[in-house]
Amino acid sequence: METYGLEKLGIINPKFVYRNLSPAELVEKALHNNEGQLSNTGALVVSTGKYTGRSPKDKFIVDTESIHSEIAWGKVNKPISREKFNSLKNKVTNYLENKEIFIFDGFAGADPKYTQKFRVINELASQNLFIHQLLIRPTDEELTNYGTPDYTIICAPGFKCEPEIDGVNSEAAIIIDYEAHLILICGSKYSGEIKKSVFSTMNYVMTKKNVLPMHCSANMDPKTGETAIFFGLSGTGKTTLSADPNRKLIGDDEHGWSPDGIFNFEGGCYAKCINLSAEHEPQIYNAIKFGSIVENVIMNPKTREIDFTDGSLTENTRAGYPIDYIDNAQIPGVGGIPKVVIFLTADAFGVLPPISKLDKNAAMYHFVTGFTSKLAGTERGVTEPQPTFSTLFGEPFMPLDASVYAKMFGEKLEKYGTKVYLVNTGWSCGSASSGAKRIKLSYTRAMVTAALNGTLDNVEFKHHEIFNVDYPASCPGVPDEKLDAREMWQDKQAYDEQANKLAKMFEENFTAKYPDIPSQIAKAGPKPLEK
Repeated sequence: METYGLEKLGIINPKFVYRNLSPAELVEKALHNNEGQLSNTGALVVSTGKYTGRSPKDKFIVDTESIHSEIAWGKVNKPISREKFNSLKNKVTNYLENKEIFIFDGFAGADPKYTQKFRVINELASQNLFIHQLLIRPTDEELTNYGTPDYTIICAPGFKCEPEIDGVNSEAAIIIDYEAHLILICGSKYSGEIKKSVFSTMNYVMTKKNVLPMHCSANMDPKTGETAIFFGLSGTGKTTLSADPNRKLIGDDEHGWSPDGIFNFEGGCYAKCINLSAEHEPQIYNAIKFGSIVENVIMNPKTREIDFTDGSLTENTRAGYPIDYIDNAQIPGVGGIPKVVIFLTADAFGVLPPISKLDKNAAMYHFVTGFTSKLAGTERGVTEPQPTFSTLFGEPFMPLDASVYAKMFGEKLEKYGTKVYLVNTGWSCGSASSGAKRIKLSYTRAMVTAALNGTLDNVEFKHHEIFNVDYPASCPGVPDEKLDAREMWQDKQAYDEQANKLAKMFEENFTAKYPDIPSQIAKAGPKPLEK
């Protein structure tokens, strides 16, 4: 039996080793092992148990001499010793003995100049199906000549850590060893941990290759080839807004910006599917078919029909599928220099303008700040929208200091003259806690379209004194009154109080986290009104 170097990792005497099985074979294995059920569309439906979202407190980086000075250590990037990591790795590899092992050898990075080889070793067939669909799949020839992977991920959700012995915080642990090129994931069946471990690794590696790694989606005008990128945390609309039937989808979540243009890190999509409908998100809805894997949705046991409105397990229901399940996907996922950058935020206060135009300094400010609201279920313990600031719109996945990525971003804006807009996909007419509704998706799509096709270049803009941004007075497909955040509130005084409150949060966050950022960038942020 071929073991593909498992013994070098300490995985001795596996029951059987399967490498790069087809989706059909992996579905069959998952069903046989009672890991999930098939829906009426053919998608594999699984439950991830206790962990229905990422677990940030359980993520660590092995602290070694060679990388110590590079990492931005703190609440996000927490150290663990080489000794503790090796000890835990040995326990996990011993645990995997006499078990079926599923290997997927794939790629991250659609531009061949920057491609990294990832070997993912799974205990579960369903998780191997997930990563098979999410990473870039090799051709038969590429698989034959695959050679040694650049990074290896060992994922054993059935292994439970002992925190007091293993030096971790719970039964789960996600640990990256940049020096050994090894990632260990145990205790959690949430497949997003595998995906984001790849992303965190690429965010370290790419900067050394003059590539800006970005937590963003990207699409392209099929006629002109002009590209756009969308920054935003989970639930802010990256996947939804980039899956535009009138544009080609380059990717929905993770990209690099090189001197040649942008490229997708992945070969698939991992879409939030709470309240998913054919009417509002037809491309994602139609992608949930055989070969897709759906996490934590509720399915009728008789009809096998999925109820996307049921968030009883979690609001963070997810669907993983290959990007070619989207009809107008750009394959390979490579595009030119972005013409437009859009920052997406879900403002739970309901006070930010639905769309604003940013100059370079304001763009740098909002890129570094990364304001949004954490949405229910995206992380464990988040049960309702909470205002948050996530550096670079992806702080949990950025191992280096924010200034490294911010400097690269600013240089690219300066060099290429890329336009930047801030789009609020959150609430209007009131705050989330007041029962107000989110901004209509149809309005947001219209505003994004106008930004991308240049229509907003020719309209009047007004200045918002508190948030220090300019917003359009008109936009095709959007009533004028829906563009003015303050006018949508019946109680104008209540709006001013909420807007001022949020502006102060911006100011306090920026002062505390980025004291060394140049003053012209700091001055481009919100300006609370003095009473």
